Amino acid sequence: MILVSVIITISYLFLIGCFVFGFDKIKLFELEDMSSKTTFSVIIPFRNEAENLPDLLKSIESLEYPSHLFEIIFVDDASDDNSVDLIMRFLTNARNDIKVIKNKRTTNSPKKDAITTAVKQSKNKWIITTDADCLLPKYWLDSFDAFIQKTNTTCIAAPITYMNSSSFLDQFQLLDILSLQGATIGGFGINKPFLCNGANFGYEKPLFLELNGFEGNTDIASGDDIFLLEKVVETDPEQLHYLKCDKAIVKTKSQPSWKDLISQRIRWAGKTSAYNNWFGKFTGLIVLLMNALLISTFLLAILNVFNFKIWGYILILKFSVDFLLIYKSAYFFNQKTVLRCYIFGFIVYPFFSFYVAFASLFKTYKWKGRSFKK
Repeated sequence: MILVSVIITISYLFLIGCFVFGFDKIKLFELEDMSSKTTFSVIIPFRNEAENLPDLLKSIESLEYPSHLFEIIFVDDASDDNSVDLIMRFLTNARNDIKVIKNKRTTNSPKKDAITTAVKQSKNKWIITTDADCLLPKYWLDSFDAFIQKTNTTCIAAPITYMNSSSFLDQFQLLDILSLQGATIGGFGINKPFLCNGANFGYEKPLFLELNGFEGNTDIASGDDIFLLEKVVETDPEQLHYLKCDKAIVKTKSQPSWKDLISQRIRWAGKTSAYNNWFGKFTGLIVLLMNALLISTFLLAILNVFNFKIWGYILILKFSVDFLLIYKSAYFFNQKTVLRCYIFGFIVYPFFSFYVAFASLFKTYKWKGRSFKK
């Protein structure tokens, strides 16, 4: 058992250490004053988002990018609240090119269908996707435009985080997404990109069409971002970049309850078996084994089957390397105050992670009022 513990621990330390190293390899992109050139089609799928749309619409109104260079396409996925009415009222005074279209369902994935429907009706070269529960920074499109002009890229992953809140549940989720963003940036830094977030993801329309969009992954409800990223990694990884710019950070809402959070994470975990990226699978496996190791060796130590001192060493090593990655991420996102809850989050996370991984093997999940199987 000690040998297994050593192998798992060393593997985990090496993996997270690589992410820490890779995080610093991606240099901060500073937004400069330059002429805007890129044309964007911003796609926003939504279903029953009346509560969140007013804030999103305000952030759209505040965008500084020239209005003639971008359009907003809202895709209504069978909403039965007043979401569409809210958008239509906004359109009466909107200065931007904004429209609402209906989702055309053809697969088991509503969101992939929504994006595909919108891409077909889009008129600009670049597609950027985001979500209806997000807030967009005013220099969001300016950041993408400047980055596109300065780099040879056709696909861009960009930063996403949760809005600040004081409850432990919200702080726990914030720590978790900072960890995920740290791994995302770190993966790009070591030339092993395996994560991105569809709430802040851009790519050229010709690239999407060339890759046949989400074809091959439409039986899985989620994963519009990851599976498309995998296709780009396989076909033309040199064209894929991460936009590490504080002016491009999109903020979204965390889940309101532990039940909703678990359902969300089961949805996320449900797509991992379909990953083609070996590094993504390897990362998920090592993280799962490390969390399982902490729990199992703690229980064995209580039963005097495992040495408590060795368990303590493992705990300290994991605590330290995790903190280093999350600290770097929290510093970039300007959310360092969340580190006050790091100890409590660190204690809860192994149990949470292991439960989600186990439950994802058997449970269905709910998403936007619908039930889905793995």
